[in-house]
Amino acid sequence: MLPLRATLLPLLLPPLIVAVLVALLDGPKEVVAAALVALAGSLMSLGLSRGTLQRQLDLLARQTRDRAEGSPASVPPPPERLEEMAGLEGAIDSLHAQMTARTAQLNQEARTLTAVLDGMAEGVWVTDAEGTVVRHNDALRDFLLPTTGGPLTGQRPLAVIRNEALHDAVIRACRDGASSHLELTLEGLFPRTLSVRVTPLAKDLPGSAAVFHDITELRRLEKVRKDFVANVSHELRTPITAVRGYAETLQGGALNDPVMAPKMVEIIHRQSERLSELVEDLLELSRLEFREVSLKLTQVPLAVATARAADTVRPKAEGKGQVVSLHVPQNLLAVGDTRAVEQVLLNLLDNAVKYTPRGGRVDVYGAYEAGRCVVRVKDTGLGIEPKHLPRIFERFYRVDKGRSRDMGGTGLGLSIVKHLLQAMDGEVKVESQPNEGSTFTIFLPQAASSSAATG
Repeated sequence: MLPLRATLLPLLLPPLIVAVLVALLDGPKEVVAAALVALAGSLMSLGLSRGTLQRQLDLLARQTRDRAEGSPASVPPPPERLEEMAGLEGAIDSLHAQMTARTAQLNQEARTLTAVLDGMAEGVWVTDAEGTVVRHNDALRDFLLPTTGGPLTGQRPLAVIRNEALHDAVIRACRDGASSHLELTLEGLFPRTLSVRVTPLAKDLPGSAAVFHDITELRRLEKVRKDFVANVSHELRTPITAVRGYAETLQGGALNDPVMAPKMVEIIHRQSERLSELVEDLLELSRLEFREVSLKLTQVPLAVATARAADTVRPKAEGKGQVVSLHVPQNLLAVGDTRAVEQVLLNLLDNAVKYTPRGGRVDVYGAYEAGRCVVRVKDTGLGIEPKHLPRIFERFYRVDKGRSRDMGGTGLGLSIVKHLLQAMDGEVKVESQPNEGSTFTIFLPQAASSSAATG
């Protein structure tokens, strides 16, 4: 409301001046009456103006509150407004429009920031100056939900992850502005290894931010690489040591020994072949894992492929008094690469002959099952304990390391089988019991022509 003095003076001053002049000049009574009438009219105008002004101010205040609360104006504007009130209302409208635009911009920026954070593969959290989590993205919730099982916002770092090093890093970032990098492991049903970078926020913003990278797969691959290097070194050491030892013996004078020299040369030759096989298998497995092998998928008669593989191992089997029997239908046609299918069957048959005692037998069965071609290689060999079965197709994994090396082989045959079948959209399974033999079963897609023939 306007001050009373500022409102009265403009209205009362003219009639008061007229009344004073008339009284001083001793004017006629009619003039005095006119002055009094003018004064009365001014007072009435004052009352009306103050009432109108008060109503318009009340209305403007109500409209301003409605806009601040985000609701439309509940009272329509009066048909006649004071000029000053119209200017004030225009200024308020301009300010409201600017604030609305600024709020929309801030909301858009907030939505964009949220979308960016939630789209990150890395987990992110932001804490206040006391180290309490005030914001995080979806990736971090996915990382930690199996561990925490509750909300993250409003929690202290130690309540989210039971790791003193992480808690100390967050406190240092909040209080001292120090950055930290650490690695932590989350235990549970699905263990994770996380690399965490903790940094303070900007100088004018109290608090800290932490970025979590999931390096579980990286650490697993590093372990695989180390195991691979160790296994290759071990596999190479045995033949190289034999070759070097016998070569040095020959150089020391045994070369002229008519009895020992041929035996040593034979051992050197056999070990060099083992080295060659190992190198070839390593190269083949590397090409398969990096998908550098070009397979030509066509119709493969499994009876023919099995016969060729059996012809290769039959001399070794006959030398041990074993029987290799084939039971594969001639019309069993699979989709695959001819060379790859033959190599798969050769590796399985060679293993069956190798680990089957003298006088045993190896049977190969073929059939159509559930729209796929199935070939089973069954032996009466030593068998495999159940604890070894999940790892039997890993590189260099041996059930009996000493016996396996004595029998030859590189320890890569079954791993090559698995990768070749995967490249042809197939798979391999094994069933075995100690002293009861083993059955390796391969599955391959069925050729269209054979499907029509069996239908």
